[in-house]
Amino acid sequence: MSPDKSQRDDPHHGNLRHIRLCADDYGISPGVNAAILDLVARRRINAASAIVVAPSFSVRAANALRDAAGKHAAIGLHLTLTAPFRPLSHGFAPRRHAAFLSLAAVMRRAHLRALRPEWLTIETMRQVEAFQSAFGRAPDFVDGHQHVQLFPQIGDALLRVVKDAAPNAWVRQCGRSLPAHRRLVDRKALLLDALSRRFRRLAARQGVRTNPGFAGAYAFRAGSDYAKLFAKFLDHLPDGGVIMCHPGQADADLRRLDPLTDLRDREYAFFLGEDFPRLLAERGVALS
Repeated sequence: MSPDKSQRDDPHHGNLRHIRLCADDYGISPGVNAAILDLVARRRINAASAIVVAPSFSVRAANALRDAAGKHAAIGLHLTLTAPFRPLSHGFAPRRHAAFLSLAAVMRRAHLRALRPEWLTIETMRQVEAFQSAFGRAPDFVDGHQHVQLFPQIGDALLRVVKDAAPNAWVRQCGRSLPAHRRLVDRKALLLDALSRRFRRLAARQGVRTNPGFAGAYAFRAGSDYAKLFAKFLDHLPDGGVIMCHPGQADADLRRLDPLTDLRDREYAFFLGEDFPRLLAERGVALS
C-alpha cells in the first residue's frame, strides 16, 4: 500500500509498524458490502474476509471486492460454520433446520470432540473452493466467523485444508501481545488468548503461517466508544499484527442474520473520519 503524504514526509518512516486492518463479514448484507468496498477503495482498510455462504455473496460481489482491493488489500476467506448460515457440502452434519448449529452448540461439541472431522474437512474445502471459483484464486488468508477457526477439531481441519489447497495463505490467530496486567480486563479476549495458544502450536507443526499479533475484540455494547477502543488496539500490536473490525451499514438483511448491527455504522464512521489517519500517524502505524 502506498503511504500517505504525512508518512512519505516522515524521516522516521522506516520505523513504522505495518499492520493489517481487516474488515470481517463481506457478503453478509448489501450494507456491509458497500461499506467495506468504500473503505477498501479509499485505502482506509487493507484486508477483508468474505463469507462465501452468505446470501449477499456472489461472483459479482467478489469481482467488486477484487477490483477495489487491487494490489493494496488482501482478501481472505471467513470460514463460517455457525447458524443461521447453511453448509455448502451435501449431507453436512450436525445441522438444525438445514443450517449449521448455533455458536454455543458448535463450541460445546468442538470441545467435547463430538464433531465429525470428515465433514469439517469437506465443508472447509467446499468453502475454499467457492472462494477460488468466485475470486479466481486462492485466499490470501483464512480466518473464522465468530472465531470458529480456533476451536478444537475445526482448527485441525482448517489447517489441513489450507496446507493442501492454499499453501501460501496465512491463518488468523487471536492471541494478544499485551502485558499480563492488561490481559485480565476482557474475559472474551482472554478466551481468545487461550484458544489461540493451541491453534498457534498446531499451525507451526503444519508449517502454516499465522499473524504475530491480534487486536479488535470488544464486548459490542451499545455505548462502546470505538475511537477510544481502537487507540487501545494499537497498543503493543507488533509489526505485521492484525486488527479485526466490522464496518458496515445496518440494513434489514444484516438485522435478520447477525446481532452486530448499529455498532457497524459507528466503526464505518470512525474509519471514514480524519481522526483515524491522524491516530495512525501519531502512533507510527501504517497499513501495509
